[in-house]
Amino acid sequence: MKSKKLSEAIIKTFKTNGFVLSEPDVLLDSDYIIERSGEKFRSSMFTFDREDGKTMCLRPDLTVASCISYLQNKSSSKIYYSAQAYRRSSGIGTNFINDQLGIEILGSKNLIKDDFKVISTILSSAKKIKMKKIKIKVGDISLFKSLINALEMPERWKLRLIRHFWRPSYFEELLKRLEKNTDIDAVTFDADKRRFYEMKKLDQDKVIAGRSISEILKRFDKKIKDPRSFADGKKIVKIIKTFLKINCKLSKLDGELLNFTKKNNLKKSTFKKFKSIQNLKKLNQDINFVADFRRDVEYYTGIVFEVFSGTKEIASGGRYDDLLKSLGAKKSISAVGAAINLKNI
Repeated sequence: MKSKKLSEAIIKTFKTNGFVLSEPDVLLDSDYIIERSGEKFRSSMFTFDREDGKTMCLRPDLTVASCISYLQNKSSSKIYYSAQAYRRSSGIGTNFINDQLGIEILGSKNLIKDDFKVISTILSSAKKIKMKKIKIKVGDISLFKSLINALEMPERWKLRLIRHFWRPSYFEELLKRLEKNTDIDAVTFDADKRRFYEMKKLDQDKVIAGRSISEILKRFDKKIKDPRSFADGKKIVKIIKTFLKINCKLSKLDGELLNFTKKNNLKKSTFKKFKSIQNLKKLNQDINFVADFRRDVEYYTGIVFEVFSGTKEIASGGRYDDLLKSLGAKKSISAVGAAINLKNI
């Protein structure tokens, strides 16, 4: 009963802030999700085959389901959901039915305003249900991308580091390889060239793991043309690791980034795109910036955050502008959202 009353209070706050209820489908085409979002959900999905042979699944995630609903029905761009997601879990005693309560802003043009709106609405919800000692941890994937793109290294390494940043263990392995200049061997390189020419014969609009054949070919083309030798790996890794150690109050971030660029001989414009985080100062909250902070899913592209009450994480979210494209949109669509952790309130 207590949980129901808290949920109702949170939903009331969502409505007050202009969010409209979305009710995405419970059953989804599992191949559609896997082909466009990679393998993230495969092992955790509940699937079954229809009589016509199509494999369906129970929705594994409300953000993905809401995005699919938005693309199919052109629903309101400012939505909230209060529903269940279904995932398998290897943990003993772990529920496979997860109640999820959250908000999304899809397709808007004002990214900075939207980021602020989502986080401020989550904070209003927390205050509505009397949560105390509120703290926020933020990071920004786009800042990391800006750094990587500003560094002088082969394009293939930039693509790898950006793509796998969300996978901490594998990312660390990549840094070790970069530091030692351990790269692709000749056999793998020749295999890439063969695959490139084979894929040129395929339908260029076909989607594989969230990318069209034409997009994959562009990546292969860059990879094949990229120089094989690279001598500055150790220096580059040191710069990256130094950046990822930045952990400070939001009010001190400007100074930290300025000092970082000066010490590493980078242009002042390297981090020009972090107005969303700067704008959060208006919240007048205890906010900590952590450069190494990342969520455990691939689709985040910008600001990411977690909200705490004391030591309990009560909400989390971020910006994921590429997700809708991976789900079938013709181009990237701005998207930001957050979910309440109902278990901790």
